Amino acid sequence: MKKIVLFACAVLTFFVTKAQTQLTSSVSSKPLTVASSPESVGISSERLKRIDNALNQLVEQNKLPGMVALFTKNGQIVYQKAFGYSDFQTKKPMKTDDIFRIASMTKAITSTAVMMLYEEGKFSLDDPISKFISEFKNPRVLKSFKFADTTYTSEPAKSEITIRHLLTHTSGLGYGVIDGDESFKMMYKKAGIVDLFTTNPVKIGENIKKLAKLPLHHNPGEKFTYSEGLDVLGYFIEIVSGQPFDEYLKQHLFEPLGMQDTYFYIPDAKKDRLVYIHKPDSAKTWVRYPVTFYDPNYPISGAKIFFSGGAGLSSTAKDYATFLQMLLNGGTMNGKRFLSRTTVELLTATNQTGELYGGPKGESFFSLGFSVISPVGQLKGNGSAGRFNWGGYFNTNYWADPKEKIIMVLMKQTQAAADGGSEALFTRMIYQSIDD
Repeated sequence: MKKIVLFACAVLTFFVTKAQTQLTSSVSSKPLTVASSPESVGISSERLKRIDNALNQLVEQNKLPGMVALFTKNGQIVYQKAFGYSDFQTKKPMKTDDIFRIASMTKAITSTAVMMLYEEGKFSLDDPISKFISEFKNPRVLKSFKFADTTYTSEPAKSEITIRHLLTHTSGLGYGVIDGDESFKMMYKKAGIVDLFTTNPVKIGENIKKLAKLPLHHNPGEKFTYSEGLDVLGYFIEIVSGQPFDEYLKQHLFEPLGMQDTYFYIPDAKKDRLVYIHKPDSAKTWVRYPVTFYDPNYPISGAKIFFSGGAGLSSTAKDYATFLQMLLNGGTMNGKRFLSRTTVELLTATNQTGELYGGPKGESFFSLGFSVISPVGQLKGNGSAGRFNWGGYFNTNYWADPKEKIIMVLMKQTQAAADGGSEALFTRMIYQSIDD
């Protein structure tokens, strides 16, 4: 039986790789348009109706205050609808062009920008980050920590942190307030590290230089530890490109891709489209999320100068689908090439962490920017092998399936709440609608 499973995995791997190498010839690189009919792209109109019923029930049962759901096939929008409310308090209806804080969905965009500069020959993935940010020279690993007074001891790390380590969350850096280790939460707070978002007048360079002085969870490359590595790379992009991070993304990605509603800080003319963050107040009520370690209004108020490469962007469902479509196209969109096909494969499809994150025997592995379903995961019914995905702190989700040429984006804005099973449900509903 074991040999049969291994053989099946090998066969699936072959076909996934073959499908990925044919992306540029099989998927249009034109701007996203609405499909003339679901059937024109191999989707059943009749089965599509089931999605409306399923997602409506999530709102009617108060499992979510509202959402925008979108999916594409063959580079065309098949489904794009809004449900519920963008502000439950005033019962303001959700709209398909509403803007959401996408938090960690920012990471994929930052990783893509890194690889665009990589293609210009400006660095190697295995270059030490200290070559560009000197404060990271001679990193140290935490040895002991005293909770009584937050003092600690550390020892020299066995190696330098590389750019590859930062892309794959194997650098040993932590994530402060959302870190799984209480000692790192305390150290980062004491050092004044901005973990995610801020309305204060802080620049990413200042933040990263302070971060570089703190000890690591472990030696670089030894473990997968979700971290602020992409924030470090946001500052790295500034250094390598010679541009502010927000300007680099705007000039090299957002404007040429036609992503007109993606920003670190939303213009005043569009701020009314920002969806409120909600939390459950009771079984039948949602309330606006309060100020905690961050102000939920960070995209529209405050100093507006902190550009978090790991969590700072806001966007719409269509804008984010446009970005994913460029990757699914093998690096092209709107008649422009952003990355080569081989670089897209490196970014989205290769196992960069061995067995540190699932690995070849697990249901998924980690590439340079995404969790990727493995052949084992496909056999378990998790979706097509090669499908790459991640999500955001405020309950936003996406995946892109190179085999089926499908993109899913599901935008919600909740905290301190489960997603009501919405991602898994929408995913099932998409796959059951395939009719080709």
